[in-house]
Amino acid sequence: MHLSTKLLIAIVFSIPLAACEPGVVSKGTEFQRKYSTARKALEAGNYDSAIKNYAALIPNAGPLEPRLRLEYAHALLRAGRYDEAAQVAGALASGRQGSERAAALAVQGTALHESALADMRAGTAGRSTVAKLRAADAALKEMLALDADMDPLGAMASRRSDIRREIAQLGG
Repeated sequence: MHLSTKLLIAIVFSIPLAACEPGVVSKGTEFQRKYSTARKALEAGNYDSAIKNYAALIPNAGPLEPRLRLEYAHALLRAGRYDEAAQVAGALASGRQGSERAAALAVQGTALHESALADMRAGTAGRSTVAKLRAADAALKEMLALDADMDPLGAMASRRSDIRREIAQLGG
């Protein structure tokens, strides 16, 4: 994937942790332990475990729900479940503004692009693939407009160039 390590760090930490509410996240809680398990699984590349753990955490996440949904979408993306990742990230983006929206759009745009690339590798590229590429480009364009600092090394800008070239190759 083209996702740089610095972008990943920016995405994960772009949605600030909300103030902890009693009963949601407190020192030593089961929730914290489960979150740690999910996060470690994601970082270790055990994406199926991360996905399962994030999915179990989200219903009880309280003010941390947006962050967990973003990490869940990222786990789906890394697991190659591109269409699901795009859907989760897109739903998250629709309810957010500023950097929070930009982080979700980065995951959505990347997932859509990777899905389109998978279509192209499988030889099934058609109108729906061009539509994915256009949606990926729009998501990344907005992400960069909202928070260009999330792309310190130009990975998302480079991905946009690739997307535009691929749209042209497909006659879109």
